[in-house]
Amino acid sequence: MNVQRFTAATSREALAKARQAFGEGTLILSNRPTSNGVEVVATAEDSLATLESAVSGASGRSGSTPQRQPQPSYREVASKVEEDAEQLAMSTLSFQDYVRERMLRRRAEAAQAPAPSAVPAPVATEPAPVERPRPTLTQRIAIDIESQPKRQAAARKPATAPQAPAVNKIVMDELHAMKELIEDRFNTLTWLGQAKQNPIQSNMMLKMIRAGYSPTLSRAILERLPEEMDASESVRWVMDVLERNLHTDTDMPALHDEGGVFALIGATGVGKTTTAAKLAGLCARTHGPGSVGLITLDTYRIGAHEQLRAYGKMLGVVAHLAHDKAALQDLLGLLSNKKMVLIDTTGIAPRDPRKRELLELLDLPDIKRLLVLNAGGHGDTLDEAVGCFKGTTTQQAILSKTDEAVKLGPSIDACIRHQLLLRGTTTGQRVPEDWEPAVAAKLVRSSMRSTGVSAYDPKTSDLGFFFSQPANTTAHKGRMDA
Repeated sequence: MNVQRFTAATSREALAKARQAFGEGTLILSNRPTSNGVEVVATAEDSLATLESAVSGASGRSGSTPQRQPQPSYREVASKVEEDAEQLAMSTLSFQDYVRERMLRRRAEAAQAPAPSAVPAPVATEPAPVERPRPTLTQRIAIDIESQPKRQAAARKPATAPQAPAVNKIVMDELHAMKELIEDRFNTLTWLGQAKQNPIQSNMMLKMIRAGYSPTLSRAILERLPEEMDASESVRWVMDVLERNLHTDTDMPALHDEGGVFALIGATGVGKTTTAAKLAGLCARTHGPGSVGLITLDTYRIGAHEQLRAYGKMLGVVAHLAHDKAALQDLLGLLSNKKMVLIDTTGIAPRDPRKRELLELLDLPDIKRLLVLNAGGHGDTLDEAVGCFKGTTTQQAILSKTDEAVKLGPSIDACIRHQLLLRGTTTGQRVPEDWEPAVAAKLVRSSMRSTGVSAYDPKTSDLGFFFSQPANTTAHKGRMDA
């Protein structure tokens, strides 16, 4: 048997030398690191085949040597693979049941396994055969070469006991997650089936989604829709539910009559400066120009102070600029005799790191925050703005640019789901004429009006896509006043 040793700086170079000596039929017998690099012991495939046939013949003649159990043939392995493929060719729910049964069976087998002390010592020196295809010699050599650094690193680490409780916890978490997924899918399929059988409910779902309401809120409302209602009654019922859940200041004094210190916050370009000017104009018209104070914190935007100063000059009110928290406190003390003080802040995106500095600057006991939301914004954009600027108390909001909004559904939807207190709306650029109080009935009716054909409007066949992913509606269902 022709066996040779090859030494090189790396395993790749040593394997190249071996293949150069024995050709394509090279078989690597062992490899180990040396002081000069890597040493590889190799031979030709023909020599090893001759040796294996001789050893197998000698083993067959000896009666004392234990017989190795035959390895599964290629046809048996192929048959097993075909059986697995046939078993996996099932529906999604059946496959989930199959996975769950497999996991439970493995857990039961692990629990019934005897303790290590009760296992008798094996008689044979060779390990028991594994019921899976045996890797070829070339595959074993490749695995040995790739796992050599891992075995060396593992040899330097102390042996640790298996983490059986952690494995069981992972299995249970996966089972619970799978159970929740299956239950949610069944509930969704059940709801879609009822919607198809009830055309009124299906049409109302389409109407609400076309108006801009989220599928989460639409489903939470329509699940409570009485079955005995006709089409017109169902529309009135849905609008009544939306009106009752949209909180406004109808039973409260108007902002300019209530008075106090208000800071207008929100993203860039939502109309905070114009809204502050409108509120100042309303207060000046009712209580006189001397009852209003204007402060701006916007030192980033070019011309921001000049814009507020121009509005104040038009109303007969002086606009002040505060650079930091100390200056803001001094100005608030100076304007403490005013009925209403409005603070115009810098427009900051919700993910801007300067947002924390702005909120800390406004962290004073007498300042009330007014969140200005663009009524024409996308639902996800409104959700992010509300979540990032949310305070500890009930958040008050103003809907701006309602005249530019094609659909009011997304903004009303955000106000309902986040339980905002709506204090008013702006309908244009005129100061202070384009200001309207927040009336829930008027806003809901405007949102449910048909806006014509749109490329974003879904069809009846598209309802399944809106509920293809699990939606967490529990939180909204608990607060929904139906």
